[in-house]
Amino acid sequence: MSVKEGLLFLAHRIPFPPNKGDKIRSFHLLRHLGTRYAVHLGAFVDDPDDWQYADALKPYCASVKLLPLKPRRAKLASLTGLLTGQALTLPYYRSRELGHWAADLADSGKVTRGLAFSSAMAQFMPTKLSRRVLDMVDVDSDKWSQYAPTQPWPMSWLYAREGRRLAAWEAQVAQDFDATLLVSCDEAALLQRRVPQARHKIGAFENGVDADYFSPARDYPNPYPSDVLGVVFTGAMDYWPNVDAVSWFAERVFPAVREAVPAAQFTIVGSRPTEAVLALARQPGVVVTGSVPDVRPYLAHAACAVAPLRIARGIQNKVLEAMAMARPVVVTAQAAEGIRAEAGRDFLLAQDEAGLASAVIAQLQARTTSAPARACILSHYDWTRNLSMIDALFDAAPVASSALETCPA
Repeated sequence: MSVKEGLLFLAHRIPFPPNKGDKIRSFHLLRHLGTRYAVHLGAFVDDPDDWQYADALKPYCASVKLLPLKPRRAKLASLTGLLTGQALTLPYYRSRELGHWAADLADSGKVTRGLAFSSAMAQFMPTKLSRRVLDMVDVDSDKWSQYAPTQPWPMSWLYAREGRRLAAWEAQVAQDFDATLLVSCDEAALLQRRVPQARHKIGAFENGVDADYFSPARDYPNPYPSDVLGVVFTGAMDYWPNVDAVSWFAERVFPAVREAVPAAQFTIVGSRPTEAVLALARQPGVVVTGSVPDVRPYLAHAACAVAPLRIARGIQNKVLEAMAMARPVVVTAQAAEGIRAEAGRDFLLAQDEAGLASAVIAQLQARTTSAPARACILSHYDWTRNLSMIDALFDAAPVASSALETCPA
């Protein structure tokens, strides 16, 4: 059996467990690359609970380097960017130890290729590697620019600054790396417009969904009271776009839903709910669960899922997972962006408060499942098929437009 070549994989968060939020994509990438390369993984751990997964990563890796990241301390460290002119995102993740570890691997010849997961990790990728691929996932700078007008000064100024400075960094690394991937064709097109000189090196690798895991055919215990019609939102509840989404929905949309359908219950499922999210549970019919061991029962027994996002980038896994469970899903345009699905068939699209309320009320009254939604997932969001295009990016031939093959003309 031939010895596998070494590949350096750098991630801003430990890519485990495999069905948790922003770790889904990084885990599947890690697992796929591990079948071809001896992967040396370097990643940060920003949640103490995640240290339990350190041993679970070993079957996929030749070596693992995990470093603690304390969010409060990292936020203070990020402010040095105001003095250096950098985007605050970069010093937030700065680590001499990780940089030295990556450089030593490259100098020793143990790794010849590398993948950086998120633009922040590009700062640690050794330049001497023969092939360097960046999975930027989202154009995060645009997200900060969207935040800015929603906040009072000085945060509005700080977010606008971060949008500009991070955009400059994204442009730089898109030019420096051999290939840059994003989560959707919409995201790829945005970066191509910003960095036309690197257009030929920018493409999309779409997410997948474990359709067997998120299967409506399984038997799940019902987490809702028998007299309730569930409206569910899933996601990390310390993530500001999610906090904004559930707050807007609970305060401005759900009262009309509950007036029309008194049995309606809005259940917010997700880890680390902020004080603002916890306060929503004081409203009639609103439940905040916090972290749960398995989101599938909450999806399986809900009358509908909602994704009322007003600020979003990339693909929303919460929407894909609900569709895989054959749930009717009511989304805003921001939540639907980049998803290969047809509005009105695979999900319901609504933008304003009245439209969202009307769509949710209709689903609660109809009490139907959505076979087309699951069929859409099976057609477009298969991990094996979507990951297959990654392999050519690490080959010796120059990267050309092959990275764009997942995007329709």
